[in-house]
Amino acid sequence: MANTFKRKASQNVGTSAVTIGSYTVGASTQTTLIGLSVANKHANTLSVDVQHYDGATATYIVKDAPVPAGSALVVVGADQKVVLETGDSIRVTSSEPTSADVLMSLLEIT
Repeated sequence: MANTFKRKASQNVGTSAVTIGSYTVGASTQTTLIGLSVANKHANTLSVDVQHYDGATATYIVKDAPVPAGSALVVVGADQKVVLETGDSIRVTSSEPTSADVLMSLLEIT
């Protein structure tokens, strides 16, 4: 089994849910989300939603989390990890158009 660290990013996330880095867990792959940060590029505080999506159902990791102007929210990191299965993805929505950048770090085992 090969272990591969991956980084996925999405820029200018806005009011429509965005699948971060267009990443969906592939078949025969075990993936652990080891880091996810949302940076506010807007002049005011944003409200962000981060959801785990299993292809049919969206479950909130955080909902309406405030991100002050010029700062970032670390949603996943340190001791917290999220196990992802085949077909899973992470989606982010912001309260303002084109206002957030998102960086996601993953560990894939194939």
